Amino acid sequence: MKHTYTITGMTCTGCKANVEDAFENLKEVTKVSADLKKEEVVVEMTSHVSLEKLQETLLKAGLHYTITMPGHEKHAEVTKPVDGNGVFYCPMHCEEEKTYTSQVGCPVCGMDLVEQPKAVVTAQYTCSMHPEVIKDGPGACPICGMDLIPMEPTESEEDKTYNKLLKKMKWSVLFTVPIFLIAMGDLIPGNPLSKVFSQITWNWIQLVLSLPVVFYACWMFFERAYKSIVTWNLNMFTLIGIGSGIAFLFSIFALLFPDVFPDQFKTESGTVFVYFEAVTVILTLVLLGQLLEAKAHSQTSGAIKELLKLAPTEAVLVTSEGDKVISIHDIKKGDLLRVKPGDKIPVDGKITDGHSNVDESMITGEPIPVDKNVDDQVSSGTINGNKSFVMKAEKVGSETLLSQIIQMVNNASRSRAPIQKLADKISKYFVPIVILVSIITFVVWYIFGPEPAMVFAFVNAIAVLIIACPCALGLATPMSVMVGVGKGAQNGVLIKNAEALENLNKVDVLITDKTGTITEGKPSVEKVVDASGEFNSKLLEYIASLNQYSEHPLAEAIVKYGKHLNITIQGSKNFEAVMGKGVIGTVNGKEIALGNSKLMEQVNASVSDEINNKVKEEQEHGKTVSYISVDREVEGFVTISDAIKETSKEAIAILQKEGIEVIMLTGDNKLTAKYVADQLHLSSFQAECLPEDKLKVIEKLQAEGKIVAMAGDGINDAPALAQANIGIAMGTGTDVAIESSEVTLVKGDLIGIVKAINLGKAVMKNIKENLFFAFIYNVLGVPIAAGVLYPVFGLLLSPMIAAAAMSFSSVSVIVNSLRLKRVSLK
Repeated sequence: MKHTYTITGMTCTGCKANVEDAFENLKEVTKVSADLKKEEVVVEMTSHVSLEKLQETLLKAGLHYTITMPGHEKHAEVTKPVDGNGVFYCPMHCEEEKTYTSQVGCPVCGMDLVEQPKAVVTAQYTCSMHPEVIKDGPGACPICGMDLIPMEPTESEEDKTYNKLLKKMKWSVLFTVPIFLIAMGDLIPGNPLSKVFSQITWNWIQLVLSLPVVFYACWMFFERAYKSIVTWNLNMFTLIGIGSGIAFLFSIFALLFPDVFPDQFKTESGTVFVYFEAVTVILTLVLLGQLLEAKAHSQTSGAIKELLKLAPTEAVLVTSEGDKVISIHDIKKGDLLRVKPGDKIPVDGKITDGHSNVDESMITGEPIPVDKNVDDQVSSGTINGNKSFVMKAEKVGSETLLSQIIQMVNNASRSRAPIQKLADKISKYFVPIVILVSIITFVVWYIFGPEPAMVFAFVNAIAVLIIACPCALGLATPMSVMVGVGKGAQNGVLIKNAEALENLNKVDVLITDKTGTITEGKPSVEKVVDASGEFNSKLLEYIASLNQYSEHPLAEAIVKYGKHLNITIQGSKNFEAVMGKGVIGTVNGKEIALGNSKLMEQVNASVSDEINNKVKEEQEHGKTVSYISVDREVEGFVTISDAIKETSKEAIAILQKEGIEVIMLTGDNKLTAKYVADQLHLSSFQAECLPEDKLKVIEKLQAEGKIVAMAGDGINDAPALAQANIGIAMGTGTDVAIESSEVTLVKGDLIGIVKAINLGKAVMKNIKENLFFAFIYNVLGVPIAAGVLYPVFGLLLSPMIAAAAMSFSSVSVIVNSLRLKRVSLK
């Protein structure tokens, strides 16, 4: 039998795999194939399985998806990443980018989920006299008339988790310390406790004191352990639950039925050894580890929180009735906003009146304020200098650069690096292997151990279960990625996913465009001349009219030049941008073509030797020259200059020194390209490249085994950016280029590439350190807990020490990841 069902709720490849695994466990099922995009699953079975049983199978596996017959869908509520509190993700990304609506432990690894920060800060206001009054914007209190004041942000879920764990930790310590002192009574000189109560009484007291620790403070560990066993997603809590649970049940059984135990389990007074102190100390130390992790987790997302602090909550709206303070959420596109000295710029837009200098260091990473004048762009979250100006709002809410940066950092922080696959493979088999080692330890000690052999066997088997820490392996990569992505964002380097970070560490070749990447990307027209070399206003009118709807930097420069000379912009028809060649269209009934020699050949426009010689002379000085043809006759040309960025030469020299080959591919002519290449000491360049030519160069290098990074900023760079192992877009470029890339440089500067590569190297080094520590810890810790040192050195590891080591192993991985905050990317 072969049936197709509709299944809703799957959000990632992890969900798909979980559904297939759940159904394949049914004895009637022979093959399962789930399709994430179509939201369907095909099940092949030897005999019919009812829909109810399939749904029950999913629920038993801990999968809250809905399965129905096609055409009878009950659309399940699918949790997708959104901006705002109340959305959680697993720090180990067990189900990749899946998010959850509550902070209950991850269904795979059992760890506490981490809240995703908001991308936009919502400001609320209250009255200092009437705190019950809460409004979304500034204004007057409806009760007393006083001005409302901004409320402090409410306690985040991370803080709530930490405070909840801290409260449980205090209770756990309060009851664990007395149990520990009672158990250690034999070590106190004179053993005064034995004079107060008998040993059996003290054992019962230990049981009573352990109940709040087990059933209140640390009960969540047993819940997670049970869930992990039921769903067969074995993890750290499986081991903790089994180890401490067995010891706890053993101790209760020993109290109730002491006569069933052999003498080697009994003390001199005839009571059976109990392990309430071991259980409570182990659980308390694990709780301490969770507490420290909760504190450390809040620091790993510190960069996002710092970015969130940049988001202003209100703005000054310029109206005909005067200035008015409004909430940032009330700003609409086209609104005029006044930005006073020292204020944060509320949204993205353009200055319409006034000028100032703006501190953009929080977004670009560059400390020097930037001068801003009329028509210059300003970004949300940056800080105005000592002068006031009026700006026009162009991007608001989630469209602003700051919101996009926060969203990109959020998404990248939850992505998985390829190197994590190794840890995932090991983690899959880790817990069953540890349980097997624990059983072998018990058997070996029971057969070959000294008396009391069974006690030694029992204690060492528990120590093995407790010391093993799969979470250290699981956290090794995502913690470094999260901190690294945040570090990049603070320095103007936006990483789209973790794979990009890993590939940045391997780059052999950097391919770069010229205009807007190596050069300023702010071209200016020097002259528009005819065949005689004289200025021709008619030709300027044609090309300005033709380019009025283009977003290419050269087109914008031509239109700006025309307006500056008061040229009349005419209507144009049939406009077409010919990739890598130029533009064509019709102006006033004339067929106009503006571009390079390849475009002239395409439109069959003849070029005189006189014009060719003048063009060549301009190109030898590094100028960009475009031919102007009217009705298939070249009548003149336009000369455009674009200065090389001051940082380009420095950045290229650094990259070459680090062994990275830098190749310039440009659509410009050979003479202009050679001039720029000579200025930058580039050993390799290619001119007159079409988009497909750039693609071929990248494909050829990749076929040679090279890891290629491509830096560009235009629409024509988008195919090459997508093909490269690492696409690096200049933040000053087009949206298409940014969308096609894995890395975006906010400032649009080649020094940003140096920072990005240094970031990739630092993150990968940190990940390898984490993985090395996690591997070594488990490779050494498990055998030591099993007692391999006992025959030679007589050393055994107490389960309590094992619990301490296990708790701090995860914390140490997080602390090591936090070192990335101090790394210099320059």
